Amino acid sequence: MIKRDDRVIHFNLYCGDDLNLQPWLIGQQVIVMNVETITRIRRVPPGLFTLAGALSLILVAGPRSACADPVSELASFSIFDKVDLAQLAKSDVKTSHGPPMRSPRFLAVQSCYVAPGSPAQQVEALGRWNPAQHRELKVFLHSDLPSNPGPANFEKLKNAPGNASVRSFVAATEKLSPELQISKEEAKRFSAATGAGGGGVIPPAVVAFWTDVLTARTKSFVSGGMAAQPPYDHAGPSIRASDEVNGLLREQGKIRQQFSGLLGATGIGRGAGSLRSELYWELLDVDDHGVVTLGAAYNRGGAGGSYQTADVLYYASGGYYVALTLHQLWPVTVEGKPSTLVWRGDMISAAALGSLHGVERLGSESVMMKNITKAVTLFRRETGGR
Repeated sequence: MIKRDDRVIHFNLYCGDDLNLQPWLIGQQVIVMNVETITRIRRVPPGLFTLAGALSLILVAGPRSACADPVSELASFSIFDKVDLAQLAKSDVKTSHGPPMRSPRFLAVQSCYVAPGSPAQQVEALGRWNPAQHRELKVFLHSDLPSNPGPANFEKLKNAPGNASVRSFVAATEKLSPELQISKEEAKRFSAATGAGGGGVIPPAVVAFWTDVLTARTKSFVSGGMAAQPPYDHAGPSIRASDEVNGLLREQGKIRQQFSGLLGATGIGRGAGSLRSELYWELLDVDDHGVVTLGAAYNRGGAGGSYQTADVLYYASGGYYVALTLHQLWPVTVEGKPSTLVWRGDMISAAALGSLHGVERLGSESVMMKNITKAVTLFRRETGGR
């Protein structure tokens, strides 16, 4: 959902896309994903169908059969089977639980709203949006990454705020907490860095360790997509983020089909893909604990001025295994004014969710929905949407 903090969205085979994700936060009893943190959006120049440099827009091959009208298309793959555009344009974002999924680790929420202007204008506004400027979103640090990063790209870690979340992150690293989501091989590297000495909110040893881990994982993603990411097996059963994101999509067949054209060209849940991604890293808060995360955003335009985007948090040092945000934007006319119908799907896999049942699980879903609503409302307010 945001320029510097998005989470990937997928493109529709027939209609374009460009959106963002936002972070979620996971609690011991409730998962509260900070939607703003997990989302990131880039400017999508109107009319482009080729991605060059930071942005990639690709025209989806093969028009949709008779390319259904936006409301009908929305109903075909989402939980919003009945939408009144005029009413939606006058209301707040409409958010609802996603379909039930078999894995207790999975959770999904869908939302939709109408914004003024064209999809291209919405994408451009998303590109200017910076969630780190909103303290309530708890994104402490954010930085874009090149495809071949080095230590200099993670120097902001030295300037992390001295709050309880960051101190918790440091403590977990220094004792190699079993809660850290790293591989056995990555864990072995910390001892080599401990001799660097202390000082600062994040000691040099901790900065050096995470710089090494994040650099290596970014390079692995660029060369081999999520399939090339090391597992989380430092202190428990082996977990692969690629398996988690593929599981989330399998559980939501209609959404997977809707975005199959886009997803198939990305590194999400597979190899590197043909689309170029926009890479970034963040230090954020997840249930009062600092977490470093790596993300990649993709987008492309589709038929009739529509857009699709996908933003994935393919690595997290804790809190959640993987998070994915998909958006689809359609051009519509409401009361004679050019507008955009936006659908957004947020999905997450987290160990903490597996232990929630009944009222507790419903509570976590409600908190997630509330945070998504807050993030979208902040964006719309800042950009004149409401």
